[in-house]
Amino acid sequence: MQFYRVISEMVIMLFKKLSEVSEAEMQSLISRGSGLADVGETVSAVLSDVRMKGDAALREYTKKFDKVELADFEVSEAEFEKALSEIGPELLEHLKIAAENIRAFHRAQMPETTWFMELQPGVILGQKATPLESVGAYAPGGRASYPSTVLMTVIPARVAGVEQVIVCTPPRADGSVHPLTLAAAKVAGADKVFKLGGVQAIGAMAYGTETVPKIDKIVGPGNVFVTSAKMQIRDVAEIDFPAGPSEVLIIADDSADAAMAASDIIAQAEHDPNAVSVLVTTSETLAEAVKNEVLIQAENTARSEIVKTSLENAAVLVTDSLDQCIDFSNKFAPEHLEIMVKDSDFVLDRIKNAGSIFIGNYAPVPVGDYASGTNHVLPTAGYAKIYSGLNINHFLKYSSIQKISKNGLESLKETVIALAEEEGLKAHADAIRTRFGCRPPK
Repeated sequence: MQFYRVISEMVIMLFKKLSEVSEAEMQSLISRGSGLADVGETVSAVLSDVRMKGDAALREYTKKFDKVELADFEVSEAEFEKALSEIGPELLEHLKIAAENIRAFHRAQMPETTWFMELQPGVILGQKATPLESVGAYAPGGRASYPSTVLMTVIPARVAGVEQVIVCTPPRADGSVHPLTLAAAKVAGADKVFKLGGVQAIGAMAYGTETVPKIDKIVGPGNVFVTSAKMQIRDVAEIDFPAGPSEVLIIADDSADAAMAASDIIAQAEHDPNAVSVLVTTSETLAEAVKNEVLIQAENTARSEIVKTSLENAAVLVTDSLDQCIDFSNKFAPEHLEIMVKDSDFVLDRIKNAGSIFIGNYAPVPVGDYASGTNHVLPTAGYAKIYSGLNINHFLKYSSIQKISKNGLESLKETVIALAEEEGLKAHADAIRTRFGCRPPK
């Protein structure tokens, strides 16, 4: 199989045997950059303005970046009512179905609020889970509206018991928010929605302004500017993880359906010109068929221009074995991993790094994006090696508990004293001795 790039009506993607991929090509695939360093200074300047000038800065940057002048940032009750009346009962019902599935999945993730174990007589240890007090959810606007992201971020926060949940999302050209996004906020249980996007939205939630409350944690995906802003405000508010352009990696053998695999590549590509789609397969026949299907579907899809640009980041790679596919996937650490093979358990057992995993020809990424119930806010750009996708634990904090009797402390006394004195912390040792009548000398 000869290396070549597929070129058809400006559709360009890598098509190659994995063994023939150059070091530079491999580095480009594995270490796809986030571009955070390129925008850091710009982001820092906007954040500083928001911190210093509050709402005035929000108005300035909303006018500059969104081309909208807003008197009020908070969505009014009248706007919510109007949105609900516009979307229609059928679409609202679909929104509720998706919401209930998301709610059920995240309820299943909830840990025991408080648990205890008796380590030994008189020594009882435990843990208490407590929800965060406030969370801010960012829902992108840009090229499309993302009501699904509102569901994915607000619902688990509510399931966890977070007291205050707000949403920030960019305004449209007329100063409104997409009605389906507002409907999603209502269905999910958001307390407030603000017409704010980009860096200024992240700054507003992190620092607080006259209008926007200061938030303890910010979750949700965004472009490189939003991601950079989230990384820069971590001294005042926690975040979920870096989340950038969408990506999918498909592991497939000759049992996979080429048209289905190609449609999943196209689906990822339509998100963003920077989206990444990769197929690794043991079958040259499948690789060729998927390549041909991608070229056909790219011409016929609604967002063809975005798709064709995105496919410059795409790759179809042929391996000598399923083990090679798995090894590449673990190095790539995809946001979305699709497994389309005969023995999916063999592959699943060996996967170490993936944000969300989809098994079988009938488990495409879009079902997780919208309605299966799993969360679609996931680490990208290889961050799945160290971060988990958004889940109930992002909205909880944990306190350890000790209940210790005198007899229990007695059993640990000598160990604590010995270790404390070895570290040179005599007062720590004395705190133990005091409880057994040995007071430190005056």
